[in-house]
Amino acid sequence: MDWARQIHVKTPAEIEIMREAGHINATVHATVRELLKPGVTTADLNAAAEEVLRKHNAVSPFKNYPGPYPYPASITVCVNEELVHGIPTKKRKLQEGDIVSIDCGTIFEGFVADSAFSAGVGETSSAAKKLLDVTEGALVAGIDKMRPGNRTGDISAAIQQYVESRGFYVTREYTGHGVGRQMHEGPQVPNYGIPGRGLLLRPGVTIALEPMVLVGTSKTKVLPDQWTVISADKSLTAHFEHSIAVTEGEPLILTVL
Repeated sequence: MDWARQIHVKTPAEIEIMREAGHINATVHATVRELLKPGVTTADLNAAAEEVLRKHNAVSPFKNYPGPYPYPASITVCVNEELVHGIPTKKRKLQEGDIVSIDCGTIFEGFVADSAFSAGVGETSSAAKKLLDVTEGALVAGIDKMRPGNRTGDISAAIQQYVESRGFYVTREYTGHGVGRQMHEGPQVPNYGIPGRGLLLRPGVTIALEPMVLVGTSKTKVLPDQWTVISADKSLTAHFEHSIAVTEGEPLILTVL
């Protein structure tokens, strides 16, 4: 993708539609979060998400997304060392202590919202809890930089500094991105970078920020299903994401209830 040519500044009316899409997305997350219990299959989570989307006259931009073959589900479900793009199946059952990452997109009235969260199943280890806290904290740090006059490099650098100063790693191979009429628009926003560089932020810019954090390495590899990305050393991972709009004042989180 030519990211620079895919940057679309949104009008206030368009941002309001994106807020509605984001509300649906957050409703999906709330529904799925309640199901994160031992014995539940990842396909069960996808089915619950699709039911919420149907009730709200929305669809997922993930389903049939082009790749090595069309993506077959409406959400991605990743467990433990799986970082992104995990395919829900009837065979995969959640277990006590797992970390599960859910990524969901919503298309509503022609606009996309995109967000993700990670959570533990039952009681998790102290190391897993720290990973979750740091990944979510990195998202907060990135959101705080989404203000007029800053640049995308300020966001990237804030995420990187937050994560690496706490002993974890950010992926170098997968990034945040603009979002709007398409799930992937410009600008590209890596989880590492240099302050003062990149796109100048102004009101109407909408970006899906998504820190993807790994315990043991920044390196990843793709499983034979050709979609699921795991940490190269099979260490734990976590993933948090919100779609955010730059305003004249505080950053506006679009993907909340």
